[in-house]
Amino acid sequence: MNNLYYGLGDRVVAFSTRRQGGVSKGNYASLNVNPFCGDNSRDVATNRGLLAAELGIPSSHIVFPHQVHGTMSCKVTEPCAPEGVDALFTDVPGLCVAVSTADCIPARPAVAAIHAGWRGTVADIVSKTLHCMVRELGVVPSRMCAVIGPGIGMDAFEVGDEVYDAFADAGFPMQQIAVRRDKWHIDLPASNAWRLRECGVEDIHLSGMCTFSQPDEFFSARRLGIHSGRIISGIMIKGRGGQD
Repeated sequence: MNNLYYGLGDRVVAFSTRRQGGVSKGNYASLNVNPFCGDNSRDVATNRGLLAAELGIPSSHIVFPHQVHGTMSCKVTEPCAPEGVDALFTDVPGLCVAVSTADCIPARPAVAAIHAGWRGTVADIVSKTLHCMVRELGVVPSRMCAVIGPGIGMDAFEVGDEVYDAFADAGFPMQQIAVRRDKWHIDLPASNAWRLRECGVEDIHLSGMCTFSQPDEFFSARRLGIHSGRIISGIMIKGRGGQD
């Protein structure tokens, strides 16, 4: 496989999958691990097994939710299949929490995986997840590290006035994150980085990779349509059941 790994220290594995290295076909080719986007279930299971083998954990220990573009988060303590949430966090070593994206922005503050499309970004899923982590895990935002993985870039993310207005009404610094061409273009990675800084997180790494402009490397729903594969971005504390 040729997955994208982020250097967050010796105790943490953080990654985003690329398209190559699996068995799926067509718009799902080839490393699609998401079972909710119409791919062949046997191919998805095979791909999940390939990814788990690379991570050194059982397939069941890759946990990602059935996402709904909302703002709910969920603490994960064992293998499960969460429904209706868009962010997961854990303090259990060897348990990989992940989100599925295909243009939306995956962010990972501490040991959390967050799915942030434009709706989730406007509705402040990042801050809400951080507040849950502070409350339930006692984490300190100023000591966190975040990675904003591959997603649609500003040049490709063209939106209508109603989307621009939604960001403006939510208090985003529009002069920093938006530009007017024929239509408005909004910088989703910069929007989420701003939210993280507002929460006290300063150690933020941006992948700088646009899914729409790199279709051979990453799945893009805007380019391929919704019946296509998805990127998996995840994070795991090394230890029990994982790499030592």
